[in-house]
Amino acid sequence: MSHEVAAESTVKSPVLSVNELEFSYGRHPALKQASIQVPAGRFVALIGANGAGKTTFFSIVTGLYAAHQGSITVMGHDLRSNTLQALASMGVVFQRSTLDMDLTINQNLYYSAALQGIERREAKRRIGEGLQQHGLSGLGTRKVASLSGGQRRRVELARALLHKPNLLLLDEPTVGLDLQSRAKFIAHVKSLCREQGTGVLWATHLMDEVESGDMVYIMDHGDIIAAGELDALLQNHSVDDITELFNTLITQPVS
Repeated sequence: MSHEVAAESTVKSPVLSVNELEFSYGRHPALKQASIQVPAGRFVALIGANGAGKTTFFSIVTGLYAAHQGSITVMGHDLRSNTLQALASMGVVFQRSTLDMDLTINQNLYYSAALQGIERREAKRRIGEGLQQHGLSGLGTRKVASLSGGQRRRVELARALLHKPNLLLLDEPTVGLDLQSRAKFIAHVKSLCREQGTGVLWATHLMDEVESGDMVYIMDHGDIIAAGELDALLQNHSVDDITELFNTLITQPVS
């Protein structure tokens, strides 16, 4: 296995540190010593084709699966030995919606707040702030089933941030959204990085969701084959854009 790492900013204390993660489905290796760092206040893109291992990676980081090898720390808490503290520091938006379509936005959010142990009065305050922050003001009494795809994603984002996590994980969060809704959602998430210092790990197979200045990890068959600042990676490989970079790297044999 070969890892290529482009020059990137110094990371003093990442909100997420994943080191040499390994996982297999029977005899089929799904992750091969995958290592990823997410600094506070940074948007980090995990790029890979469908089946590259991104969802398996997220399933392990969120505690749904147990890694066979490797370590995961969230805000300094080891996921294996300090599970509750690690999970309490992260918010998650999964690829498939987990909202209750028959409930209102408010009902979904109050239910999640109760699971997080947030007291009712504080939950009301946070939900109100969340609806305003995510462009959902005045929609709290609407059933989720009546919302657009973009609005539902914003509800999931509001829910993921109710307990004020330092780390936000999003697995293919724009699947099913139109181009305009995708662009608005990405811009909104990036504003959280700038304004609140939230560290974001964004998994996607859509190259246009990555921009200049983003940190990038490219995954192919469970292996991180390149990592670093996007601009540095483009320069190192003498390519013009992320699509050309991706196609160049995944067509090369991995030793």
